[in-house]
Parts: sequence; structure tokens; C-alpha cells
Amino acid sequence: MSVEVTKLENGLTVVTDSMPHLETTSVGVWVNTGARHEDLRQHGVSHMLEHMAFKGTERRSALAIAEEIETVGGYLNAHTTHEATAYYARVLKQDLPLAVDILADILQHSVFDPQEVERERGVIISEIGQAHDTPDDMVFDYLLEAAYPDQALGRSILGTVDTVSGFGRDALQGYMSERYLAPGMVLAGAGGIDHDALVALARDRFGALPSRVSNGAETARFAAGERRIERDLEQAHLALAFEGPTYSDPDYYTAQVLAGVLGGGMSSRLFQEVREKRGLCYSTFAFSWSFADTGVFGVYAGTSPDDVAELLPVLSGEIGRIGEDATEDEVVRARAQIKAGLMMGLESSSSRAEQIARQFTVHGRVLPIDELIERIEAVDAAAVRRYAGRLLGGRHMALSAIGPLDGKDGGLESYDRIAARFAG
Repeated sequence: MSVEVTKLENGLTVVTDSMPHLETTSVGVWVNTGARHEDLRQHGVSHMLEHMAFKGTERRSALAIAEEIETVGGYLNAHTTHEATAYYARVLKQDLPLAVDILADILQHSVFDPQEVERERGVIISEIGQAHDTPDDMVFDYLLEAAYPDQALGRSILGTVDTVSGFGRDALQGYMSERYLAPGMVLAGAGGIDHDALVALARDRFGALPSRVSNGAETARFAAGERRIERDLEQAHLALAFEGPTYSDPDYYTAQVLAGVLGGGMSSRLFQEVREKRGLCYSTFAFSWSFADTGVFGVYAGTSPDDVAELLPVLSGEIGRIGEDATEDEVVRARAQIKAGLMMGLESSSSRAEQIARQFTVHGRVLPIDELIERIEAVDAAAVRRYAGRLLGGRHMALSAIGPLDGKDGGLESYDRIAARFAG
């Protein structure tokens, strides 16, 4: 594999990884803007803009966009995160010009027809309702809300019914002209692709993008807090978190390995202790999310109402204990899981395109595979134990819970009592 990077005159970056054995190409535009770049009145506009990009341009209707990409057997999609919005296609390699033309068209010439805006508004409001009916997803929105109160990073990606109801054509066009600027965009391609050919297409199709730089996001501040939602559900869903590493933190991979040891698979401590030995839940895992200036390290578990009181002390005990006795065997298994996931991603052109785009957006360069493997291999049991101590030493804990929380034996403990378990 051969990574090549070219920056156009207007600041747009083109990055490719050629996989000559593939007959397909994945190409996409990653925009350095997402939910955390919105002010309160704009809450949800990044996500709505992603939806509206496929609803018609000056020379293509919504149907024409779908028909053109599917006529060549291609695939077109998009997604929004807190820090980025991505638009991408997968096609046979000879159809790369069409894919790039469609991406350039929807990102520069969308018309935001008022009737389409109204229809898609209804779709997104339904999506918001569906999310609220999915408690094992909502518990993570509530977790970020507790960790980052009154901040853009603590608000959901989807927005609210009230904010989405207020977005019209002017709001969408204004946000796109404000945020979709060449220096904050990466055109990434992987698979059967020629770098120079993609650069030529980029100059032709994206050369008119403005070269000015957009404003950054507000600095995030991780806070101690909780969000409890009492609901009549079959299960109680719980998430507990501490401030984790940023993307550039030297302990980024240490946190990933720690998450693997604690709750990354069937051999992990949480799975064995909470599910296999005690039967307290069906699903439990640990996670480490990183952002540009902060991070979240936490655990999740879903349990029956009658087991809530027992679950939190067990979770807390496993989190606290790992800083004392994480073993080399556990770390070796966790490292192997991370490396396998990384290497498997290299076998997919779409995964690789996203990987190189995200790395360039975050680090300003694509990290060589050998360097990534070296960083992962450098994490040993001593590093995991040290980082676990650092994690708990901050004393800032965020808690979210949704469901029937007042089961037998007192139900879910108070925030202060849970926090006290980590104070020693």
C-alpha cells in the first residue's frame, strides 16, 4: 500500500492509499465540522445538512443522484459525528469520475428545495423519536450531557424537535457556506485508485471551494455530574465514565488497551465477572472515545431492575482493581484485538479511506501501519496499571442511567456514594 498526499491551492487535501489488487474504489469527503461546532440555535444542523445533501442540486434531482450512482452499481452514504461530517461513495474503479462529480455537486450546489426540507425535517424528527425509543443508545447521549453540561460536545448529534423544526433553507445554506471550506476538508480515496487522477478530478470539481479557514470548536471541559432518567423499561441501562485521552495524548493506545482488558471481549474482566460469574447482565463493555481536546473512558451495562443495586459496586470494584493487578497476559490479548481490528480494516477500501481521512484530519498526516503497531506493542501491563491510576486520580466522574432505577435493595446508589468508591 502506498499513501500519497497533495494539498491543492485552495487548501483542500487529497490523500489516497492505492490497493492495486482491488477492482473497487472508495472515495469520500471528510469535513472538519460536526455537532460540537454548532451553537445552541444550530443544534442538529450538521446532521440535517448531511441529510439534505442528497435531496437535489442545481443539475440533479434527488432521484437522479440515486439513479446515477446505482446505475453503475455504486453506493453513496454519509454520516455525522461530533467533530466531522463524511460523504462517501464506493464504486468500480472506472467510475471514480462519476463518484467525485456527485460528491462535488452535492457539497457545492445543493438547492435545499423548501419542499424537500420539509419532508426531510419529518424524517429527522422521526429519527429523534426512534433514538428516544432506544435506551441503550440514549444512555450515551445522556452520558456526554452529564460529562459536558451546557457545552456543544454534550449535546446530541441529532438535535431536538424544536431546533430541527426551525431550520429552513437559509439556515442550511448559511451553515454550509460558513463551515464547508477547502482548508477544513479532506478528499480521501482507497482501493483501485490513481493518486494523480484523483488530484486532477479534485482540482476540476473542488477548485472553486473557498480557501478561508473556519472557526474552531469551543474548548471542552469535562465535569463531574449525572443524568438519571426514570422510565418504565424491561432493563436499566447504566454508563459510568471518567475523562479519557485526546487523540494526541501519548496514552491514547494505553487507554484502548485498558478498555480491552476491562471490557473488550468475552475474556475481559467485566464479561467474566459481571456476566459469566454473577449473571448480572447480558451486555457489558468498556470504551475509550477521544476528541481533539478531551476524551471519555467508561463502562456500560444493561441489567434487570432488581440487579441494579448489586451491579454498580461490582463495576466500580473491577474498575478500581485493574490499576492494581492488570496482568501481561490480559494486555497481550487486548493488544492482539486492537491490532487485528486495525489490520482487518486494511483489507477494506471503505475502511481504509475513512482511516486515512480521520488520521489526516486529527494528526495532519497518515500514520504508517508500522508506527501504529509499534505504539500498540509499547503498551505493557505496567503502563495499563499506571494509566488506570491516572484515570481515577482525576476524581471527575460522569454517570448516566435510564430505566427502572429503584429496584430492590435501594436500587441505583446516589452519585456521591458511587463517586466515593473511587476516592480512596
